[in-house]
Amino acid sequence: MDQNRLQALSPIDGRYAAATAPLRPLFCEAGLIRERIRIEARWLLMLSTALPQLPGATLSATVRTRASQLADNPGDAAPVAVKEIEQRINHDVKAVEYYVRQELGTAGASPATLELVHFACTSEDLNNLCYARLLAEAREQVLLPELSRISATLRSFATDHAHLAMLARTHGQSASPTTLGKEFANVAARLERATRRLKSVAILGKWNGAVGNFNAHCIAVPAADWRAISRQFVSAQQLEWNPLTTQIEPHDWIGEYCDACAAANVILIDFCRDTWGYISLGYLRQCPVAGEVGSSTMPHKVNPIDFENAEGNLGIANALLRHFADKLPISRWQRDLTDSTVLRNLGVAFAHSLIAWRSLQKGLAKLAPDPARIAQDLDSAWEVLAEAVQTVLRAHGVPDGYELLKSATRGQRIDEAMLRTLVAKLPLPAPERERLAALAPRDYLGLAAQLSSEGHSLP
Repeated sequence: MDQNRLQALSPIDGRYAAATAPLRPLFCEAGLIRERIRIEARWLLMLSTALPQLPGATLSATVRTRASQLADNPGDAAPVAVKEIEQRINHDVKAVEYYVRQELGTAGASPATLELVHFACTSEDLNNLCYARLLAEAREQVLLPELSRISATLRSFATDHAHLAMLARTHGQSASPTTLGKEFANVAARLERATRRLKSVAILGKWNGAVGNFNAHCIAVPAADWRAISRQFVSAQQLEWNPLTTQIEPHDWIGEYCDACAAANVILIDFCRDTWGYISLGYLRQCPVAGEVGSSTMPHKVNPIDFENAEGNLGIANALLRHFADKLPISRWQRDLTDSTVLRNLGVAFAHSLIAWRSLQKGLAKLAPDPARIAQDLDSAWEVLAEAVQTVLRAHGVPDGYELLKSATRGQRIDEAMLRTLVAKLPLPAPERERLAALAPRDYLGLAAQLSSEGHSLP
């Protein structure tokens, strides 16, 4: 046992450290520092190519090699060195600039070259590109793959149980039958749509100085096409260029990104609660794991803790994600600093999402339907065929078919014999009465089975 985990203030780095490991290199302090170093070094390399006429823009082989190393992989020692500088000067981004200058100076950079480090930049130029790149990588490497795994599990379950007839419930009351597979296919389709929405969010970046006008750039090098240089630099980071901003990139896209993730989480909260209910009804059984304990006092218990854990963490995640979506696009005038501390918590929200998604997957792996228990409820719910009968009456033009069935069935316990007696008296052709008399609740499924197995083709 890692003793540091026992001392962690947040369960993200304590109890759930293993589950959140894929996000830690991206959203930890060291990850942000490394990304800042990369952007700082890449800007110097960009200037050396775009504006070779600047004093110091011609880099020696040694300096270019060191700059390229910093742009690619600053190494694990770099964040520690930057934090030591920050402790002296009390500015996190300036500490990165000083570190890069120090490293290039050691490599033999001239004073003129060192002046090109952080040239015409504001801290937000670095920060917005760093967060954009980290969020892009988190989406591609962690969030989308994890959501896709859940969708695939749901799809597999839906296909396996496409024909398992089950009583549906609307308003908590018995309703027209469905299949267990179709209900899982429905969630899969919703989640896949939400995943596509998250994937489609454009990730933007800006690089235009203190208030977004290229003021310092133009006064220093008036002849340069700074808009083109900015666009080329942002695009080189695999980001979409935002040409019109204040000091900060407005963060609208981060709001969209967080809102899209929260929307996926809402779908999964809904699924967790429904699954919890099906477990409670006995429709779904949880396979016990050897050696596990379900209750400190009741030995028989196999509690739906994975779905409860997932629901709780999804709620925490969404509280943060909704706050990010509401707060981050708002900044007083050309810039205030309220976004800075908020942005540092992005990883917390995605960590709680990841904990939930993995807990959900763990719970799904233990689930198996209980066909006998499902059939028990369905086979005693003959009242659900009232819809079938009244709709056939309508199809044959029989007046007041709905009212006839309403008076005969509403609020009453209907069994097979009662329904068949009712059907025998209907003003329908004999073949239709025979067809309805032969109908059982488990046969009244519409296209549920087809929807279960073909749901992947739905928009």
